[in-house]
Amino acid sequence: MPYSDDETDDELEVSSGEEAEAPPGAEQPPVEPRPSEAGWKVKANDRPYHHLPEFKKKVFLCIKKSRYSGNAIKTYKYNVLTFLPLNLYEQFKRAANLYFLALLILQIIPDISTLPWYTTLIPLVVVLSITAIKDLVDDLARHRMDKEINNRKCEVLLNGRFQESKWMDIQVGDVVRLKKNDFIPADILLLSSSNPNSLCYVETAELDGETNLKFKMGLKVTDEKLQEQHQLAEFDALIECEEPNNRLDKFLGTMLWQNERYPLDLDNMLLRGCKIRNTEECHGLVIFAGADTKIMRNGGKTRFKRTKIDELMNYMVYTIFVLLLLVSAGLAIGTTFWYQDIGSKSWYLFDGKNQDASYRGFLSFWGYIIVLNTMVPISLYVSVEVIRLGQSKFINWDLQMYFAEKDTPAKARTTTLNEQLGQIEYIFSDKTGTLTQNIMQFKKCTIAGHSYGDPTTAEGMSLDRGRPVDWSWNTFADKKFQFMDHSLVALIRSGKDKDVTEFFKLLSLCHTVMVEHKDGDLVYQAASPDEGALVTAARNFGFVFLSRTQDTVTIKEMGQEATYEMLALLDFNSDRKRMSIILKFPNGRIRLYCKGADTVIYERLAPNSKHKESTQEALDRFANETLRTLCLCYKDISTEEYEAWSGNTKKPR
Repeated sequence: MPYSDDETDDELEVSSGEEAEAPPGAEQPPVEPRPSEAGWKVKANDRPYHHLPEFKKKVFLCIKKSRYSGNAIKTYKYNVLTFLPLNLYEQFKRAANLYFLALLILQIIPDISTLPWYTTLIPLVVVLSITAIKDLVDDLARHRMDKEINNRKCEVLLNGRFQESKWMDIQVGDVVRLKKNDFIPADILLLSSSNPNSLCYVETAELDGETNLKFKMGLKVTDEKLQEQHQLAEFDALIECEEPNNRLDKFLGTMLWQNERYPLDLDNMLLRGCKIRNTEECHGLVIFAGADTKIMRNGGKTRFKRTKIDELMNYMVYTIFVLLLLVSAGLAIGTTFWYQDIGSKSWYLFDGKNQDASYRGFLSFWGYIIVLNTMVPISLYVSVEVIRLGQSKFINWDLQMYFAEKDTPAKARTTTLNEQLGQIEYIFSDKTGTLTQNIMQFKKCTIAGHSYGDPTTAEGMSLDRGRPVDWSWNTFADKKFQFMDHSLVALIRSGKDKDVTEFFKLLSLCHTVMVEHKDGDLVYQAASPDEGALVTAARNFGFVFLSRTQDTVTIKEMGQEATYEMLALLDFNSDRKRMSIILKFPNGRIRLYCKGADTVIYERLAPNSKHKESTQEALDRFANETLRTLCLCYKDISTEEYEAWSGNTKKPR
């Protein structure tokens, strides 16, 4: 994750104010929501509030503007007024162009001019024009992209009702309504959604490159009180939070509403660049807009980047220029001695000028630089620009880079893309899924010391080559799922092995997957491909996840539908490296299901746990076969144990 060079953790915590430490629901004295210079303040449904003098910042001399950015973005380099000066400035960073400009100035001086000035001006203008046209075409593409994004539509709450508005017209403090598959127009605070408990699933591909779904959650108080349009129109909370920064992994803030304060964190935020998935509708409050959003802060200002080829050509031109100076100096010295010994004594070479040999040698030095200007290859830049253009077109036309499933061809958005890719020396990746299609499939498993997954008959005989299992007995099975071990299927259908039953029941219950019913089929939306593969495997083996509500999970176990009460859900994170769920069975039993990395699971196993050694051997064998591994376990807990735990722990939702 990129981190800001400007703010430290301590500074971010200070900027969010001490209010974040107040517990929700605590009695607070009435607070007058007046602006102050500390932190970032956002007032819901109150556009004039953000234009108060207290929120102005000095731009130049006495000129001030609002510290809150509009939601329009700008990624282009030039506009009508700045194109010519900026482009010329950029081009004259090239040594050859600068050389020929100096050469043109020398040719205007009559005493040293050996060639007409237009012999240098015409090639220089042609080279500058070709490069400028290429830069203009690239920048016009950026203009079109910015215009397309800024003119996207979004529903904004104005004058008490939702109205369609352009992204560029959205302002800080606006309440917006987003629907399934909508892009998020700004960094917004999630208020409520159509999902239970205001869950909202988002795809963060534009932020971190991952297409896996991540879920965000609104505050309980906003979920209960801000579902209807008239409730949202009356929403007048004041948000105090950290200043805009580029940290994608952190957000601290406080919501002051109805004289109570509620802490806010990153789980409550929907960031610009994400896409709403698996959520029919959600409402949010704009906290950061446009250039203040985290994705734009990470992008920074558009810079004039130079490729290695440009640097190499500059180095070559400098080298050639040094040689040119040496040659011209040698010829000028020779001219000085020649004029002193011969030229000054030859009456037919007399030009009527009273100049000594040294001065004539000095003038001839500049004259030779002009005459020998062809040593500096100004046409090299034109050739390179043509090559760049051709290579970018080849990238666009490359059939092997065409993704047929989504009808997406390769697109070089800049002509220097090929050179920039060629500069990559190392690739740092957090996991192999970042570099591959990140497709996960259930391949093998070991249950109570017995391994399954290799080609095997229903009777348990091993085969060199097997045929996939026939799932026709399971109407809910995913026909794309393939498994070669017929013995495991036979064992499950017989119902004789309790461990196998618990294994797949755990897979069907311990997850955060959401399910959609489309055309009579079940479509799972998972936060990671791992979860999707595991729940799909359980589905095929007869333990079908059907639905979930805020407090229940419903599955079909070998044809029998069962609903379990969800007492707690402890989601997976990088610190815990495991996920747990506490369920209450229909018969009153309370059971903890857990799945996670083998290291953290083995640390927590009971001393008398069976099959620890055989399972470890299977894990090592699976790892040697380049399979990703996961451990599953469960524990029955008493009502007293659960109540003691839940009494000291905030119940996760």
